Amino acid sequence: MAVSKIKASVWALGLVFGLAGQASAALFDGGLPAGWTAVGNAGTLGANGVVTLAPSGGSQYGYVSTANGVNGVALPGVGGSGSGTDGSTLRSVVFSAAAGDDLKFFFNYVTSDGAGYADYAWARLLDSAQAQVALLFTARTAPSGSIVPGFSMPAPTATLTPSSVPIIGGAPAWAALGSDSGSCYSGGCGFTGWVQSNYQIAAAGNYILEFGVTNWLDTSYDSALAFDGITVGGVVIGDPGNDVPEPAMLALLGMGLAGAAVAGRRRKAV
Repeated sequence: MAVSKIKASVWALGLVFGLAGQASAALFDGGLPAGWTAVGNAGTLGANGVVTLAPSGGSQYGYVSTANGVNGVALPGVGGSGSGTDGSTLRSVVFSAAAGDDLKFFFNYVTSDGAGYADYAWARLLDSAQAQVALLFTARTAPSGSIVPGFSMPAPTATLTPSSVPIIGGAPAWAALGSDSGSCYSGGCGFTGWVQSNYQIAAAGNYILEFGVTNWLDTSYDSALAFDGITVGGVVIGDPGNDVPEPAMLALLGMGLAGAAVAGRRRKAV
């Protein structure tokens, strides 16, 4: 009976985490999830140009782009000479997290701008009132050195893997850059490749995840950010059709244990 219980429990947990993994991989496969809110230009793409599918799997990823962005979209506390001009953001639905939960996802920063035009991208964790809880990471155009974290930017709080990322140089071809796909203004153009961000949430509560990207000094030679594989506590956020809430997890585990108990009683009766 003990062996049957263990097998049933393992089956139930395996089903739960298998469903969670599938949901994470498929988060953007049907387009932007219901309830996510965009300002400017945000959408989804499959493997395209220099941006492959994310390591988390799935047939599409999300993106935000400065191409067709909105004036005044920028991150506070950015250093350097000049200011942000236009950009875009995408915010998730409100999701719940427990203290100690890991918020994980992959991102890839792509830019056609270079030299002194230091476009940048970011991800932030907000509370349900849309106040910043943590700036997770920044990525910023630079002719040399690490692009992530971005220079003259507020300090990021997430753990990045790899921890510093030089640009993979060249004129990046990617549809999210619009008419600037395949273009490059001076040194600093290219893409980072996929980087993993991991942030441990300090306090239980309700949160929003925000992705953003901004042009710096001008509105020419656009930049964009791709992202995918978003989970909190190992469970996908943002798509109710794919989510596996905690009550369902407990119910599946309970079904497995109940099945084991019934099987044990039947053996005893025989």
